[in-house]
Amino acid sequence: MIIVNAVLETPDTVGFSLWPVADLPPYQFMALSGSMSPLEVGTALTKLVDYTWRTGEDDRPLTDADEVIRRLLETDKVIATGGLRVHDTRTDVTVLPGCCCGLEDWREWLDVANGETLWLGHDPSPRLEHTDEAVQLWPDGADAQEAPSGLPVEIMVGDLPVILQTVQEGLQGFLYLTKQWATRHVPTLAEDLTARLDEDLAISAPLPDTSDRHAT
Repeated sequence: MIIVNAVLETPDTVGFSLWPVADLPPYQFMALSGSMSPLEVGTALTKLVDYTWRTGEDDRPLTDADEVIRRLLETDKVIATGGLRVHDTRTDVTVLPGCCCGLEDWREWLDVANGETLWLGHDPSPRLEHTDEAVQLWPDGADAQEAPSGLPVEIMVGDLPVILQTVQEGLQGFLYLTKQWATRHVPTLAEDLTARLDEDLAISAPLPDTSDRHAT
């Protein structure tokens, strides 16, 4: 079974006290979904404001939650370090987003259904190759001349629309919980924060039907 989740890199929360966060190790990946706890949602928001809250006056971290979220809303685009995590339960192979990969670009996977390849980050550098009816993914080795050793994760191209629909549903669940979280912690900014994340992470816009285009 292939499981694909939208994931966000967990932040280093040492010294962070603007709102409660989950006790998670930093620089790992957390799945975004409608089943997250309030503390996990707070952790995800901490990652999204990671650069904002550290840039107060005199290089001192900001101490007001409203000001931090307001600064996030003033940025050109919300950047979310992460992407899609692909796990094959049969082989226990997991492909993680590489460094500099952004969750905001998750819809680029729609292009894979049409025969294109993606840049999935570096260190590690996931490798993606097309076969006749499938996509093969290796956890690393995008720059190698030959395919890496070990088993790849194989996804049938025809399954990608359903997989991406599931990813979108997870992101929509996260967005719903984010609105609840914001209503409690930054009530005057809850609507604006939800709308901004929806837009910049491309969450709610309908997914195009790629199945017909792939069949032609």
